Amino acid sequence: MDDMQRQPEIWLMGLGCDEERSAKVREYLAYAGYRVVCRGLDDFAEGRPLGVVLDLSPFSKDGWGILLDIKNNPATRDVPILPVFLSQEGTVGSVFPAVGFFTLPIEPDYLATKLAVLGLTEEADTWDLQVMVVTKRGEESLSRTITSLGFEVVNAYTGKEAVALATTGRIYMAFCSVTLPDMSAFELMERFRLYPQVRNVPFFVLVKDAMKEGEKIALSRQVEHLVRKKELTREEFASYLRRRG
Repeated sequence: MDDMQRQPEIWLMGLGCDEERSAKVREYLAYAGYRVVCRGLDDFAEGRPLGVVLDLSPFSKDGWGILLDIKNNPATRDVPILPVFLSQEGTVGSVFPAVGFFTLPIEPDYLATKLAVLGLTEEADTWDLQVMVVTKRGEESLSRTITSLGFEVVNAYTGKEAVALATTGRIYMAFCSVTLPDMSAFELMERFRLYPQVRNVPFFVLVKDAMKEGEKIALSRQVEHLVRKKELTREEFASYLRRRG
């Protein structure tokens, strides 16, 4: 079949070649209407997928390293990533639907371009819109760039403070460090889902451009801490894909 006629692929990453462990998530993605293949970083040399479903569990094959490699490379950093937790047996324990990931230090021009492409800057000059930045010490370069785009920056330094400000204010979108003093960005995202006023706020995760092995393991354990006891159904999983458009 001609390449132009091929159905766009969703790539499964972080599972290596473990077909048995990837069987359940492949079934779920096929149910949602996608062509699914397991791939590695080297495969980007031959093309790019519609998106990546990436295992960030402690059982993954360097899931966090794969995420950093994708986001640090200008040729691949715009590929959408949907992080998931797959158990050792391959059941889908949870999905973490961040709109996107940015590596630190922030590249102001890239950030502005990315937000414009996503249609998130169109109303900045018309309305007084607040953008929440949740980091341990603040990110001055990020805040300056957001302000230059016409937004008001609201800073929070812990997850609990972010929830309090978000549920009493009028947050338009949020940027959050992957780790905070009291929780991870994924846990904060889960908490936002509990409140109607911020449930659908675009949520971006900030990661360092390099991580030590111990940091990757710690992050995977934080993800594991959030996983519910029973697995997601294929209908629940498909709803996250539809939500991401």
